[in-house]
Amino acid sequence: MVEIFKTLGDENRLRIISLLINNELCVCEIEVLLEMTQSNVSRHLSKLKNTGIITSSKKAQWVHYKLSKEFQEENRLLIKYLDSKFKTDKLFLNDMRRYDKYKELCFNCQLIADDKEKVLKLIRLEPENGQ
Repeated sequence: MVEIFKTLGDENRLRIISLLINNELCVCEIEVLLEMTQSNVSRHLSKLKNTGIITSSKKAQWVHYKLSKEFQEENRLLIKYLDSKFKTDKLFLNDMRRYDKYKELCFNCQLIADDKEKVLKLIRLEPENGQ
C-alpha cells in the first residue's frame, strides 16, 4: 500500500493515470498528450508498472498501457476518488481536452512517428483569455 501511495505522489504519474483510467495508450501518445519527453514518460510508466498500477501489451511496434485489472478491482474507491478530482482540476482537464482533440482528429501512433511536431501543434490548446 505504501508503494502505491508513493507512486501516486507524483503529479506526472497522476496525469498519466488520468489518461489511462478509460483509455489504452502507447508511450508516444502519452508523450504528445502530456508534452513530456519519451524518457520521462518511460520512467514514470516503469514506476507505475512496477507497483502494479498499469499493465502493458505490445501491438505491432508500439507498447500500449492501461490500468491493470487487478489494480482496478482492488482500488475501486481510490480510482473513483482520483477520477472525480481529475474532472475538477484545470491541469487534468486540459490533458483530457488535448486527448479529446487527438481522438477527434483521428491521430494515432503512426502519425506521431511520421510528424510528431505537426500532431503537437494541432492538439496544443489555445491559451484562455488573460493568460
